[in-house]
Order: sequence, then structure tokens, then C-alpha cells
Amino acid sequence: MEGILSALNGIDMFGQPLSIGTLLLRIAAAVFIGAMIGIDREIKNRPAGMRTHVLVCVGAALVSLIEQQTIAAVLLLNQGSMVGVSMGRITTSVVSGVGFLGAGTIFMSEHKISGLTTAASLWCTACIGLAVGSGFILMSLMTGAIVLVILRMMQKIIHVHTLKKLEVQFVHRQETLSFLSEYFSQKGCGILDVDFHAEARPEGNLYTNMYTLTMPNRISYVDIIETLSEHPNIRRVRTRNL
Repeated sequence: MEGILSALNGIDMFGQPLSIGTLLLRIAAAVFIGAMIGIDREIKNRPAGMRTHVLVCVGAALVSLIEQQTIAAVLLLNQGSMVGVSMGRITTSVVSGVGFLGAGTIFMSEHKISGLTTAASLWCTACIGLAVGSGFILMSLMTGAIVLVILRMMQKIIHVHTLKKLEVQFVHRQETLSFLSEYFSQKGCGILDVDFHAEARPEGNLYTNMYTLTMPNRISYVDIIETLSEHPNIRRVRTRNL
């Protein structure tokens, strides 16, 4: 009976009792790490925010603790006998099962998939929760910090030039093309391809160019559209899907 009570109070992977304080420390660490990751997602107005990440991390930590406690209880009840114990069956279900939650954050709008990063952060938070529940708190804190660096700083550290399509409708071809080429060059946008169309009208030809651009991260579509739309020769500017 005493062995069973010790198992209920908490047994770590080395078979030593865990105090209530240690159990609370692990849960608190899961709350802290989940909140830090979730706050970043909530600031950016993503589908899964702070509460979702905290719940995922705490739930995963609890599942990990349950597995340890169950194994410890079995070992205590079978002292002196050879017992085979299978590790990881319950925690494996968390790693695969949280994928359904992550899938709920992925959506498609105007042929653009969004929410993949948030789904990945949920899955990673679940893994961190499992590590916290298993007692690897320092490793979990380090991983949580790395996840935050990836979410907040990686795009600023590693600059990836993305491909964009921009449709520009204009008049006065020579003058406007010269302006567009100079503007894209100043902004650091590379022109990979141009599809063009001309429409004959009584008051003058109307030209439509479809540009495939490489754009630096510091440049946004909003800035380009606002600047180009102010030019007197440009009739319409809009983005198009690749």
C-alpha cells in the first residue's frame, strides 16, 4: 500500500518519488512555455492563440506524467518479479493526435493556404509538453526559446525573396514602362517575367502587363500598389496568384 501511495504522489523515470511541488513545477513550466509561444501567435492574430497553446502544452505534459505514473505503479506492484514495460505508447498518441487540432488552424483563402506555421507551433508545443512532463525541463525551456526565435526572428535573419505577380494597367506605354522599370529597380524587385496585353481604344491604347517579381521581405504589396496607383498613367494595379 505504501508503494502504491508513493506512485500516486509521483515517480520519476528513475523510480524515485516526486513531491507535489515537483509535479506543480512541471505543470507550471508547461504553462509558461505554452504561453510564451501562444502569445507570439496571438499578437499576430493567428487562429490558435495563447490559451490554445497553453492547453496543448499542459495536456501533453499531463499525458507524459500519467504514463510515468502508470509504469511506476506497475513496477511497484510487481517488485521482485520480471515485468516488461513498454514506454512511449501513450505519448506517441499525443504526437499524432495533436495533428487533428493543427489541421483546424489551416485554411485556404483566395487560393492561398494559411495557418501552417500555427499548426506546426501547436505540434511542437505538444512535444515540448511531453518533454516537460517527462522531467526534461531545461531541455524544454531551451526548445521553447528556439521556437520563439524561429517564429519571431527567422524571417528577419534569413531573407527569402518571394515570388509575386503584379498586374499593372496603364496608358502612354514608353513613359510608363520607363517609370515602372526604374521604380522596381529602386525597390530591389527583380523582374523574372512579363506577360503583356494591348487593347486598342479610340482615345488611345490600354496596356496590361503581368509582372512576375522577386520581392525583398522589407517590401510589401501595399506599398507598391499605393505608389503605383498614384501615377497619372496607371489605371489599375492589383495582385494575382502565381
